[in-house]
Amino acid sequence: ARQDRLTKPRGSLGRLEDLAVALAGMRGEVPRSLPRRAVVVMAADHGVAAEGVSAYPASVTAQMVANFASGGAAINVLARVAGARLRVVDMGVGTGTANMRRAPALSREAAERALLRGAAVLDEEADAGLDLVATGEMGIANTTAASAIAAALTGMPVAEVVGRGSGIDGAGLARKVAVIEDALRLHRPGPGDPLGVLTAVGGLEIAGLAGLVLRAAGRRIPVVLDGFISGAAAAVADALAPACRPYLIAAHRSAEPGHQALLARLGLSPLLDLGLRLGEGSGAALGLPLVEAAARIHHEMATFGEAGVDEQS
Repeated sequence: ARQDRLTKPRGSLGRLEDLAVALAGMRGEVPRSLPRRAVVVMAADHGVAAEGVSAYPASVTAQMVANFASGGAAINVLARVAGARLRVVDMGVGTGTANMRRAPALSREAAERALLRGAAVLDEEADAGLDLVATGEMGIANTTAASAIAAALTGMPVAEVVGRGSGIDGAGLARKVAVIEDALRLHRPGPGDPLGVLTAVGGLEIAGLAGLVLRAAGRRIPVVLDGFISGAAAAVADALAPACRPYLIAAHRSAEPGHQALLARLGLSPLLDLGLRLGEGSGAALGLPLVEAAARIHHEMATFGEAGVDEQS
């Protein structure tokens, strides 16, 4: 109702209007400024990297986490631009998952622990003051895990949800498809058992982000999702507890084809489409100022009555 009384033609601010209304629903109040922002980047290694599914060696996961810590990565810059603090969480660097082509990626207990750890991280950030949380990740070969999750949850053919990730060539792409198909044939994870999907083909950082999403929704904190990996985590969270879906904001559309399938499953329309495929939370950080703009326009703009401006006849 307030949005329709602001001094503008109805609908003239497009998606920002929809976003402001969604924020009001998430928070249970007229959205104001959202100054306390955090980007949470979760990192873990993947045993399936041994199958040659990434353009980079597994050692890069730990090296990039060190880069985050020293402030030299893209997400460090973009978090500063967005006025957000950056939290990097080691969910399993050096002690990640098993090779999903040969064995379940995780035990059920490990998947549950990772979910709970993600929820605990959200609680820690919320207790420090949090209006808006953005998700990010780091993990060599984690687009393979996300593709497997996307195929398992949507039922789509593997070839339609697999992309080039960090930049593999045509032979690498074919190998990646074959590896995921082998893993899905071996484990047969079903869409009705999201924890089973995580166990079979998931990752510790993906499970951690799913737990963070669930806990954020429970605390009425909006979640700004990054790209494909974050989308896979959100899809798992949604399958576990669909009540979290209204708290999700898709920051951007990844260049990875599987991301579109996950967005469709979640009923989300991304705010940006910049051809990004970096991860780290880069797209989510870019989305944070748009969410802030939607909230402040809704709260700070005058209504026709307040401004003494005639409404349309």
